[in-house]
Amino acid sequence: MIKSVFNYPVSQLFEDTAKVVYQIPRYQRPYTWNKKHWEDLFDDILDNDPGYFLGSIICINQTDDTMAVQHLELIDGQQRITTLSILMASIYVSLSEYSDQLSEDQKLELLNLKRKLLLKGTEDSIRVIPQIHNNNQDDYRAILSEFGVLSEVETPPNAGNRKIYKAARYFQNRINTLIQDHEDPCGEIINLLDKVFRSTLVKIEVATHADAYTLFESLNNRGTPLTGIDLIKNKLLAKLEILEPGKIDYYFTHWNKLLGYLGDDYSIQERFFRQYYNGFREELKEIIQVPVATRSNLIQIYERLINHDVKVCLKNLLAAGKQYSYLISTSDESASQPLVTPLRDLEQIQGAPAYLLMLNLMVRKSAFALDTSMLAQIVKSLVRFFVRRNLTDIPPTRDLTRLFMAMLESIRKQELTGANIVTFIREQLASVSAPDDVFRQKLEGPIYEENANATRFILCALEEHYMTRETWVDLWKMDGKQYVWTIEHIFPQGENIPKAWVTMIADGDKELAAEHQRNHVHKLGNLTITGFNSALGNKSFEDKRDRMDRKGRPVGFRNGLKLNQDLANADTWSVKQISSRTKKLVDKAVGYFSLDQ
Repeated sequence: MIKSVFNYPVSQLFEDTAKVVYQIPRYQRPYTWNKKHWEDLFDDILDNDPGYFLGSIICINQTDDTMAVQHLELIDGQQRITTLSILMASIYVSLSEYSDQLSEDQKLELLNLKRKLLLKGTEDSIRVIPQIHNNNQDDYRAILSEFGVLSEVETPPNAGNRKIYKAARYFQNRINTLIQDHEDPCGEIINLLDKVFRSTLVKIEVATHADAYTLFESLNNRGTPLTGIDLIKNKLLAKLEILEPGKIDYYFTHWNKLLGYLGDDYSIQERFFRQYYNGFREELKEIIQVPVATRSNLIQIYERLINHDVKVCLKNLLAAGKQYSYLISTSDESASQPLVTPLRDLEQIQGAPAYLLMLNLMVRKSAFALDTSMLAQIVKSLVRFFVRRNLTDIPPTRDLTRLFMAMLESIRKQELTGANIVTFIREQLASVSAPDDVFRQKLEGPIYEENANATRFILCALEEHYMTRETWVDLWKMDGKQYVWTIEHIFPQGENIPKAWVTMIADGDKELAAEHQRNHVHKLGNLTITGFNSALGNKSFEDKRDRMDRKGRPVGFRNGLKLNQDLANADTWSVKQISSRTKKLVDKAVGYFSLDQ
């Protein structure tokens, strides 16, 4: 039985005068959000209009006494609520650093923020109570103490390596980047806080666990509310029905054709509609003056485009959708051969923000005098750019959409065509990309721990560089949901280092072996590619080197890959060899992913 359903701003959910506590039950999973989730939440709040909808939470409220503290068990939404409170605490500590510069109103805002994170009239009763597993609750209390929200709390061992602390550090870094060189840092932080407070969540309260389960199943499996894409479809078909009564089935077929290009993933469908507007904004700005399409204004944009000329809108969406299908590899047709591998690489390195640029260039290929080989050169430049960007975070994710929109605007204003577009894009990417010394520093560090996806891409790209048509191996081949070829740590990364490795890497000294593992195990020189079925794991170096599959084929370091050439001929593995191989691979990567060529 549902007790209540209301859409609340975050400020009201954390109201300082309310006797409400959000408690994560023991049976819930530990805090699992990572950088991708933190980045999405921060960017969604920052980039969208105030009042951005963050989703829903489901709570069990078994409190009958209205005068007592309301302990709400969070059944769904615990990751979001925990993260929001960590973001608020990060804003609190950032704003506190400017306490001597704050106006009286801003000081009051700072005090109110602290009160929202604590139960009224207490000093140590936290409003959000994470569950105890994986040190979540202890870490949470410790970070609030570190940020000055709680009184002094002892920091648990290794807290800095766990998700709660990493989330807090991430938000601190994002806030520091946001206010860097800003003439009014206090005002900028207050503006961010205002957007956080005005973001909304639907809070659904139920009376029992059975009610919560039924509701959760219903929301997730038996129907969901209309999506933005559904609303755009309904608006488009309704307009066409008015213009041409009786032809709704004809146009519905065209709509389904568009979705066929985009695939079944709603997030990709929505991204296409945003990127279509952003990619063609220069052509559409006579119809609607919106600087950039976001999730919150998407329906507004397409209502205007549909009302202006619904047939042209659908026709252009279909043409763009077909090209988008090449970008996301959903088309059954074979795209021009020179583009296949570069587009696959752009997808693998998570270069989707550049699709708005490529979509415009591919749709207007003839007008821009671009042939397929030129488009392939552009994609290769984008791939090199995203390798560098995804390792260094330069430029930041939130700047990418406007970066590619600005490129298209410059191409249009300068009336560039053909090879001049290729050169212009490469030079623009080079001008905003991280310099080689910063890129090199990231490559020399614990690269696998920082970004496993980019690490795999770099290793595969370096290996493919040496392949010929005769020796080609598909390193991206999948077996179900698993890659056939996977990253292997030569010196194992497991907590219990096998005796053979302690002897080899540290002459029998367990503590030294553990230190070497902490300092070197995730470095590029200690990583290679092997077949997943080789089950190398914690095996000795010799076993990893000589491993065969059941058919007698080498699947260890003697698998024929150029990356493993040194390993195939080695008898031992040492820190010195890791450092030497790291330097060699870093030098190759810096050259291979250069934007100066």
